[in-house]
Amino acid sequence: MYNKDQICEKIRKTYPDIGECGIDLNVDFDKSNNAWVVSLKKDHHELKTFLEPEDAAICMDGKQCIGLGLQISQLRENIKQIR
Repeated sequence: MYNKDQICEKIRKTYPDIGECGIDLNVDFDKSNNAWVVSLKKDHHELKTFLEPEDAAICMDGKQCIGLGLQISQLRENIKQIR
């Protein structure tokens, strides 16, 4: 299993504007839901999504990032619209 720093780095490489345009990224593993919690924060607003460990592993292994890509892309667009 990958750790949160590795997943954060993968997200930042895929979406380099996260962190550079006032959007903060945080990743933690939620044991009760057995999923990674990816949160984006802008100003006082925060949005979260859950990422299944299997989807994260497939992406981290360089096979496909569809699950991670779709969820993070939507989350990023939603947080960008907050004014």
